[in-house]
Amino acid sequence: MNSDQVTLVGQVFESYVSEYHKNDILLILKERDEDAHYPVVVNAMTLFETNMEIGEYFNAFPNEVLTIFDNALRRSALTILQSLSQPEGLSMKQNLHARISGLPVCPELVREHIPKTKDVGHFLSVTGTVIRTSLVKILEFERDYMCNKCKHVFVVQADFEQYYTFFRPSSCPSLENCDSSKFTCLSDLSSPTRCRDYQEIKIQEQVQRLSVGSIPRSMQVVLEDDLVDSCKSGDNITIYGVVMQRWKPFKQDVRCEVEIVLKANYVQVNNEQSAGVNMDGEVRKEFEDFWEHYKSDPFAGRNEILASLCPQVFGMYLVKLAVAMVLAGGIQRTDAAGTRVRGESHLLLVGDPGTGKSQFLKYAAKITPRSVLTTGIGSTSAGLTVTAVKDSGEWNLEAGALVLADAGLCCIDEFNSLKEHDRTSIHEAMEQQTISVAKAGLVCKLNTRTTVLAATNPKGQYDTHESVSVNIALSSPLLSRFDLILVLLDTKNEDWDRIISSFILENKGYPNKSEKLWSMEKMKSYFCLIRKLQPTLSDEGNQVLLRYYQMQRQSDSRNAARTTIRLLESLIRLAEAHARLMFRDRVTLEDAVTVVSVMESSMQGGALLGGVNALHTSFPENPLGQYQRQCELILEKLELPNLLSEELRRLERWLSDKEAACSAGDAGDTSSFPGLGRSGERHGNPPQYFLPGKSHGQRSLAGYSP
Repeated sequence: MNSDQVTLVGQVFESYVSEYHKNDILLILKERDEDAHYPVVVNAMTLFETNMEIGEYFNAFPNEVLTIFDNALRRSALTILQSLSQPEGLSMKQNLHARISGLPVCPELVREHIPKTKDVGHFLSVTGTVIRTSLVKILEFERDYMCNKCKHVFVVQADFEQYYTFFRPSSCPSLENCDSSKFTCLSDLSSPTRCRDYQEIKIQEQVQRLSVGSIPRSMQVVLEDDLVDSCKSGDNITIYGVVMQRWKPFKQDVRCEVEIVLKANYVQVNNEQSAGVNMDGEVRKEFEDFWEHYKSDPFAGRNEILASLCPQVFGMYLVKLAVAMVLAGGIQRTDAAGTRVRGESHLLLVGDPGTGKSQFLKYAAKITPRSVLTTGIGSTSAGLTVTAVKDSGEWNLEAGALVLADAGLCCIDEFNSLKEHDRTSIHEAMEQQTISVAKAGLVCKLNTRTTVLAATNPKGQYDTHESVSVNIALSSPLLSRFDLILVLLDTKNEDWDRIISSFILENKGYPNKSEKLWSMEKMKSYFCLIRKLQPTLSDEGNQVLLRYYQMQRQSDSRNAARTTIRLLESLIRLAEAHARLMFRDRVTLEDAVTVVSVMESSMQGGALLGGVNALHTSFPENPLGQYQRQCELILEKLELPNLLSEELRRLERWLSDKEAACSAGDAGDTSSFPGLGRSGERHGNPPQYFLPGKSHGQRSLAGYSP
């Protein structure tokens, strides 16, 4: 760039900053520390709209233009300071940095994959996950040299492309034609202003954005000054910076390895944002209208959402309800003493081969913004938690699956294939939601606030007379950490086999899409939206959950591994999750009754209903009727007659409102409700709540993937 272009860019940026960022600069001038580094975040779109020419220079010479921006920022700060009539308490700061963000969304500037050689020298925005962070070091970036002959003092910059190595100049750069080649380094006398903080991190492409079979690539990112320590392992970040090459200094008979690095200008941490999901007012209004439409029969609305969850699998109403509640999640709490109680629920699917467990894991991983899908046979404790890696003589920690899925979902298929000592390593990650590391002299804690969705096959033929722990060979401490354990048994059932085979054959050739089914994008938006709700427990819901917990503790056939105090915490979490699923901010009796019915099928030898085979559960024709039957059955067993009579009165009012709103023919027959099971079936075979023929919400689902 020539001097005129440099002047133009400097003037344009100076006037832009004075107009749009005057308040930011004033706040920086009020700070006390004069040697600290201060960022001013500039939106690239707004800047380029002010002057298109500056955008062209920026794309062509990003390194030079960024230096001009920093100098213009200092000049602007000085001008603002001088223009103030009473500059008391304000002081000039020398270390100001223009941080560029908000690049126009186009393939040339914004990348979700690691840049390649053709991108060297360009300013890009790259999205990825931090898998390693190095220690913060002190970097000397310039030195003063003095010519021994003419005493001319000049500055030599460290060469970024050769790992910040200093090279003595070959001849004196003085204008007096001094041809001396002997110099004295004055760096011993230099002040700390010639040094800066320096850190390298390693980012990896986001696994959920890759196609099957692609191995995620990674690259080093260099952070300097105020960017140091701005992110940690497991964070999802967008980095704005210049793609550069670097290589080690040449040595005889040693091949020179050139690598691509990103010299960061700005780091934006995206952990709180729902990746790629647009959450505007229109989306929220759409869901509010949906629930307004189902005001008289909210369970029908909920079942429509459940039918859209993993539509390639027929029926399995109970499993879909459990997966939806786990994805919705509960609320994390911290008590007065600072103890944290997790809000994330964990689900374990135990079942015979071919019962669709992996389908649910894959679907759940797709609709959750931060998710990692792994299998037990290909995972070790280091791969799941954290591993220590030695890189150029230093030990660094590299994040594993549970850390990468922080604030998201970790799906582990073939859970029983994990080795015993690998399984114990995730105890702390599931309950305390941290991983304590003491490896290679590095002692620290990493967050794993993740939901674990695991699937496993039983060890041989599932024996209904033995406990779950014996059938799947998992220890009691690990089982107690799962909120729900659903058993899917492939039992002989002619009606069910006929329904499933007709469903597969009809939809194999030409899968039809039902208008009622929600798209993947809509499901993503809904689950991101409901996770922001903060439902509170009502007294009625509290009573039901507490009474159920007491009955489970007193039951003769209770499973000691499952009926710990964690059971009560699980009930509260799932009740909050169901309230979120129903799009409301209060946990009502409906939520508590539904959670108890789901928990009953999860507890082997349940205290109220006995076991239920979750595989043979179809969507009820009359959801409100089914809830009424559940309510009568559960509240009678829990000996809460007052709540029951109150709830039945409320249901009668609902039904009368519904009948008033609809004609008698459309209201449906409410006399025969397919319930969760009858009290007389407790000691017999598990009650099947399948329906002959196709059921509500499942009439034209997409093709089944076995």
